[in-house]
Amino acid sequence: MKKKTNIVLIGMPAVGKSTLGILLAKKTGLSFLDTDILIQTGEGKLLSEIIEERGCKGFMALEQEYLCSVNVTDHVIATGGSAVYNGRGMEHLSKSGVVAYLETGLDHLEKRLSSLDSRGVIRSPGQGISALYHERTPLYNRYADVTVRCGSMTPDQVLSAMMTFDELPRLKEDDDD
Repeated sequence: MKKKTNIVLIGMPAVGKSTLGILLAKKTGLSFLDTDILIQTGEGKLLSEIIEERGCKGFMALEQEYLCSVNVTDHVIATGGSAVYNGRGMEHLSKSGVVAYLETGLDHLEKRLSSLDSRGVIRSPGQGISALYHERTPLYNRYADVTVRCGSMTPDQVLSAMMTFDELPRLKEDDDD
């Protein structure tokens, strides 16, 4: 079996995947890749603009193309919250990476996530945060190799919790600050 050298972060929008991804890359010496930014730069548009133009199904097809095109080693990969709707994309990412679900409660999400539309969040018309949370949680659990219960932890506390998982690849564990 091929060694998994990537760490793939999944979780709801606003849970801190990008923030933690950068901190985790710095701590481990891995490179960092954000799939939302990959899509935006590749398309030359914001996620919200792509969703407006293509609709949810069109965006998810595009997202799957980008997820399946990721061919890196030794990276922390922060995915968009909707990545788990793309079975083929998640299967591709999980072949080379340990999938870490950053889990947080609905109460914390509601405080952090003000506007679903401006963030470019894939959802059904009229679907609120609570319904989206309950729809996606089983998918995050399905793909997760490890789960970090973030709750009200700070990014540094989440990072410390993540570093306890033996499943995660680590290149450099000391701080060079």
